[in-house]
Amino acid sequence: MQEMRQLGSLRQLDSKIAASRPLDIYIFNVQKSDTIKFTSHYESLEYLKKLGFNVNPVVKPCDTITKAIEEIEKIGEQREELTFGIDGAVIKVDNLAHREILGTNFKTPKWAIAYKYPPEAKETLLKDIICQVGRTGAITPMAILEPVKVAGSTISKTTLHNEDFIKEKDLRIGDRVIIQKAGDVIPEVVRVVTEKRTGIEKVFQMPRRCPVCGAIAIREEGEAAVRCMGVECPAKQYRNIIHFASREAMNIKGLGESIIDELLNRNMISNIADLYVLKLEDFASLKQNGTKFAQNLVDSIAESKNNEFYRVLNGLGIRHIGVKAAKGLSKKYKNIDNLMNASLEDLKETDDVGEIMAESLYNFFKEEQTKDLILKLRDAGVNFVQEDEEGADNRFDGQIFVLTGALDKYSRKDAEEIIEKFGGKTSSSVSKKTSYVLAGEDSGSKLTKARDLGVTVISEAEFDEMIK
Repeated sequence: MQEMRQLGSLRQLDSKIAASRPLDIYIFNVQKSDTIKFTSHYESLEYLKKLGFNVNPVVKPCDTITKAIEEIEKIGEQREELTFGIDGAVIKVDNLAHREILGTNFKTPKWAIAYKYPPEAKETLLKDIICQVGRTGAITPMAILEPVKVAGSTISKTTLHNEDFIKEKDLRIGDRVIIQKAGDVIPEVVRVVTEKRTGIEKVFQMPRRCPVCGAIAIREEGEAAVRCMGVECPAKQYRNIIHFASREAMNIKGLGESIIDELLNRNMISNIADLYVLKLEDFASLKQNGTKFAQNLVDSIAESKNNEFYRVLNGLGIRHIGVKAAKGLSKKYKNIDNLMNASLEDLKETDDVGEIMAESLYNFFKEEQTKDLILKLRDAGVNFVQEDEEGADNRFDGQIFVLTGALDKYSRKDAEEIIEKFGGKTSSSVSKKTSYVLAGEDSGSKLTKARDLGVTVISEAEFDEMIK
């Protein structure tokens, strides 16, 4: 942390903050001199010392390569005694005239070479393993260590990544472990000192309930992370609310990341349903002279209550469920009650919903937190019903379109929305089930495959005729 703080100090734009920190520097080179001609690098360093500059104290002139290698080994043995951190040593040609003859490569001098020391490793006690929940719901195990100084800083904890990492290393609470800094920066557990086990060490098990909110935690097939499924988990709310307000979900204009962050920091909201409780004065308090901003935001939140059901469904942030799946689900189930009561087998039979998606939906709606959130949103007046449009034009019902190449009049998204408006579907790949391939400029392999399969290919002009 000390090293990171120093790096931050060097990048700090506020000179007062930088001045308050104990920064120091070692001068290691005279880049150019118009008045004094030095014959060697060591001579220039000695001159800098006389002028009062701090010069690296670990400098040693050597007249043979054997002595230089011995000095590198000696410095490596004394790393812990230095007042600053190092990860290597550099051998330089001392004679400046010889340097000119040797020259440089594109990026590096030919008269110097760096030696990298192996990462410094220390033994310590693995006192405990705790779990933290990230903003995506991923539950990450964290090692709590007996504090030990490694490569210039004291390490008391480090990430253990996931349960596979713990099993691979055979880590147990109470083990003696070897830690080092990866790249001399990030602390990591390298291995267990198994010969020092006493038999009282405890095997760690990843939690199957979120340590923050108590919701079920699931590890999906093919993934390393265990994730919290709680829709109201405090650890996930920042991401949840950003997604809920996004353009493809509830499209709440003005509710950006900084506003959401401030609302959470002030404890004005704790979940997405709380947005509908906030008043004009609540938002006005977030900005000076922000009445107009606040009114626009209040209006946008109020308008979002009347959004189509698929937008609300997408906004809930159900894992693996995006806009396309949400549209299919809203069309099939018509309202939230039918969807919440659907069996796993029924969900798997829904168009655009695979097995993993169906299981995610099923588990999501089983959670008490989900039921609580939906009740709050209902009380706020949010729409959970898919309205059937009277006299709807379903001319593309049962037809599947694949889009390829660049269109002149429409963006890819616009064309997909038109097709779906007329009851059709879009797909990203061509198959025998494809009804039409809409081909624009620079169409590639999809056009070729369509012709091979005998799928009807239409131009943008033909598409225009179809939608008139």
